[in-house]
Amino acid sequence: MRRSLVAVAAAGLLVACSGAAADDATSPSLRPVPRLDRDQVPAEPESAARPAAEAEVEVEPRAELPRGGRTIFPDHRLIGFSGGRAESFGRLGIGDIDERATELEELAADYTADGKTPLPIFELIAVIAHGFPTENGLYRTREPAEVIDEYLAAARRHDALLVLNVQPGRADFIDDVRALEPWLLEPDVGLALDPEWAVGSNQVPGRNLGWTTGEELDSVASYLSGLVREHDLPEKVLIYHQFHVTSVRDEHDLRPHPGIVLVKSVDGVGVPQEKVATWNRLTEDLPHYVYSGFKLFFDEDTRRGPLMEPAEVLGLRPQPSYVLYE
Repeated sequence: MRRSLVAVAAAGLLVACSGAAADDATSPSLRPVPRLDRDQVPAEPESAARPAAEAEVEVEPRAELPRGGRTIFPDHRLIGFSGGRAESFGRLGIGDIDERATELEELAADYTADGKTPLPIFELIAVIAHGFPTENGLYRTREPAEVIDEYLAAARRHDALLVLNVQPGRADFIDDVRALEPWLLEPDVGLALDPEWAVGSNQVPGRNLGWTTGEELDSVASYLSGLVREHDLPEKVLIYHQFHVTSVRDEHDLRPHPGIVLVKSVDGVGVPQEKVATWNRLTEDLPHYVYSGFKLFFDEDTRRGPLMEPAEVLGLRPQPSYVLYE
């Protein structure tokens, strides 16, 4: 095995506490209570307050997604920018983030086919793979909390979902995902896994092509599902990126989980014909419970040919439920 897979079971531990028995030696003795005739019962003062028939209990509303509701599909289509603090990471990190949000909204307006409402995505690279060992020897670093908080605040200003992208280097996905739990407990934060950057203990990201398994993806999905259930969260999106057939092995070991929306993002680079060929190859045996996503690259794609237009993207079959621009 490239690295140990962590099976995660999200289950609660209930602790039963029993009260201590009363000490008979100190208990007051019970005496018969004299019975009063009805006319001997003192009349209740007219000013005395009577208990309400039913107590009014204020119920806190359930958390919803940024643009309302608790389910993502089929009402929405996800339209996103990816990136981070470095401009080389993608569109999200270029210039002012609020300007990028406005640009994303304008782009999303071209993806309203079939009456679907665009739901903007900020896919932030929160765990970054590197081609050098890093201080912990895992060839990856995690973004500081203040950076993630900054992007979450920006996403909330624009009613968008924040999706935290994980490039684990030599670490296991589940370890980095657990470290992101404070944000994953928020109703408007999802997760993306990038197997291209998940390498073995003797490999280097960028030099060796990373990969994962359906079992490893399933362990993360199970963990997220436990968070959704325990904290009564709305549906949470879990995206896994793939640009080569070997990037995800034994994909059908990834199973559906309550409260989790699974999306496979096809990340092929090149001219439109090459990208469509990659799309057809990687969606051919897509599990029926996994939605499809399509990624476009402003730089890499346009260096080889024209960037595909929204109408061309919507012409793909299956039609993408997530369209991501880098």
